[in-house]
This record gives sequence, C-alpha cells and structure tokens, in this order.
Amino acid sequence: MTTVAAQHILIKEENKVSEIGSQLTPTNFTQMAELHSTCNSAKRGGHLGFFGRGAMLPEFEQACFSAPINEVVGPVKTQCGWHFILVNTRN
Repeated sequence: MTTVAAQHILIKEENKVSEIGSQLTPTNFTQMAELHSTCNSAKRGGHLGFFGRGAMLPEFEQACFSAPINEVVGPVKTQCGWHFILVNTRN
C-alpha cells in the first residue's frame, strides 16, 4: 500500500488564504504552520506523519497522493477549511 508523509496548514478564514499562500515556500512551511494553522498539528509544524488512502478527507487525500514531493500545493478546500500541503515523502 502506498503511503505519504505530509505537512499541512489548515486555514478556516477564507480572507487569510491568499495572504498566507503568497508567503509559503517549502523552506518556511514548518514555521508558517506553527504560526498560522488552526489544526492541532500546528505545534508539530503541520506534520501529519505517514498515512494511506482512506485515512483523510477525499479532497485532501487526492492532493497528497498527486502532489510533487517537496512542493507546496493548495489551497485545497475541504469541509474543514483550506489546506496548504507539503508532501515530504511517498512510499
């Protein structure tokens, strides 16, 4: 089974999505997650660990399994808000 290890930044307020997204790079992603993400993973720099298919919301999962490694993708809209995603590795 294929798994990915990813980080994300969850933003609940639509008016903040463009501003945060315009500042994101793979290099500052961890720091930006700690500062701006509303997810509990923010204290871990947005790190979600490894997960397989079926573990996350469909839109989020699709982005994670198709995103290039070490490139910021998003925003991806889900029922939780908007996500910026950084896939660290795929096995």
